[in-house]
Amino acid sequence: MQRGIAHKYEKDNIDTDVIIPGPYLKIMDPNELGKHAMEGLDVNFIRKVKDGDILVAGNNFGCGSSREHAPIALKHAGIRAVLALSFARIFYRNCIDGAHLLPIEIDREAYNDISDKDELEIDIEKNEVRNLTKKRVYKIKPFPELIKKIIDAGGLLNYTQ
Repeated sequence: MQRGIAHKYEKDNIDTDVIIPGPYLKIMDPNELGKHAMEGLDVNFIRKVKDGDILVAGNNFGCGSSREHAPIALKHAGIRAVLALSFARIFYRNCIDGAHLLPIEIDREAYNDISDKDELEIDIEKNEVRNLTKKRVYKIKPFPELIKKIIDAGGLLNYTQ
């Protein structure tokens, strides 16, 4: 179970260039990379986030280039899950395969109801997100069986060993 504060960006097509701008792609230290997460959209993002928090966004989150830096930067900024209406497939797999973040698809009703700074709790076993602030429960799109096994193993490398 994952619990954290929602950081909501009511925007579709948040791409990897926004998640981690190109000039920072030379950084090899993941903690330093995390200091620049979402800088292309919100220069104050890193000051708002606490370890365990949850990012909420619209459609096609993580589109653009296939850079693995994007989920790594978010993870090291403190984000543990992203709730979105949909994800770019390569971003989704980078999150899962590297065990960086939980990319969780939510429906429009949940997206509209979740507000910035709501406290959320994710239970992937029950396929739900609980909004502790508003005392509501939202269903999430279940992970396919193989993806669930990779998550449970702690990433693709662990799953294949």
